Parts: sequence; C-alpha cells; structure tokens
Amino acid sequence: MYDLLTALALLLVIEGLLYAAFPDGMRRVLAEMMTVPAHMLRSGGLVAALVGVGCLWLLRG
Repeated sequence: MYDLLTALALLLVIEGLLYAAFPDGMRRVLAEMMTVPAHMLRSGGLVAALVGVGCLWLLRG
C-alpha cells in the first residue's frame, strides 16, 4: 500500500509540474484529446498500463 501511495504522489507531482511549466501546451493537448475517438484512447491507455506493469516487473523482479 505504501508503494501505491508513493506512486500516486509521484504522478501528482509530475502532472502538476507539467501544468505549471506548460499551461498552454497542456491545454492544447487536452483539446486534441477531445477529438480522439474513445476506442483509441482506451487502447493507448491499455498499452501504457501494460508497459508500466512490464517495467515494474523488470525493476522489482
């Protein structure tokens, strides 16, 4: 549970830094995402999740 909360905190730090450093760029990215079909977002999210699980598996053994 500690690792999960640490990962979520790090996610918030990274996302917050992106919005603080590039507010206009983040606004453009979000506007562009609104035009992408839901199935493509879902597929991209699934691929990202699987890559993340694979990285964790390699790092944690």
